[in-house]
Amino acid sequence: MEFASKLLENAVYEISQLPGIGKKTALRLALHLLRQPTIQTNNLSTALLKLRGEIQYCKNCHNISDSDMCEICSSSRRDHSIVCVVEDIRDVMAIENTSQFNGIYHVLGGIISPMDGIGPQNLTIESLIKKAQDGEIKEIIFALSSTMEGDTTNFYIYRQIQNFDISTSTIARGISIGDELQYADEITLGRSIINRIPYEKTLKK
Repeated sequence: MEFASKLLENAVYEISQLPGIGKKTALRLALHLLRQPTIQTNNLSTALLKLRGEIQYCKNCHNISDSDMCEICSSSRRDHSIVCVVEDIRDVMAIENTSQFNGIYHVLGGIISPMDGIGPQNLTIESLIKKAQDGEIKEIIFALSSTMEGDTTNFYIYRQIQNFDISTSTIARGISIGDELQYADEITLGRSIINRIPYEKTLKK
C-alpha cells in the first residue's frame, strides 16, 4: 500500500495493530479522523492517554477501576460473601448487563493454558485462595468459558479450596460447550447465573 504521507502511513500502521483491524480499515479510520474537527482527534488521543496512564485495577477483585477499589466492591448493596470467578473484565461487563447477579467478582486475568505458557502463578488465583482462607466467602461461582482450559482452571481452584467451608457452583450449561462467556446473549447468561448448579455435580466420577 502506497502512502502520499509518512505521517499517514505511521498512523495507519499504529491503528492496524489493534485486534480485528486490517490496513484498509486502518486507512479508512485515519482518513476519517483527518476529516473531523481537530478537537475530536484531540479528545480521542487524550482519552486514550488517560486510559493508559490513569486506569487502576481494583485491589480486591482485579477489575479495572478509576480508584483502588472498584464501584462493585465498594458498594454496600452487593453481597460480598458470593464471589463470581471470571476470566477477564469483559465477562464482568457481560454478567452485569444481565442484572441477575448481586455478589462481587474475582477477575483471574486469564485461564490456565500450558500451551500458551499460562500457569496458576500467572493468574490472580492466590489472592482468591487467601480470601477463601480468611473466611470472607460463602460461595464461589465458576463463570469461566466452557472450554478445556476453563474447566482445567475451575478444577485447579476447586482443589485449592475444597477443604474450606465454601460452597462452589458453576453457571448452568445454557452456555454452549466451547463458547466464550462474553458472546452469550444476556437472557441466556442471566438464566445460567440464576440456575447455577453445585460444582461437584459437574465432576466426572
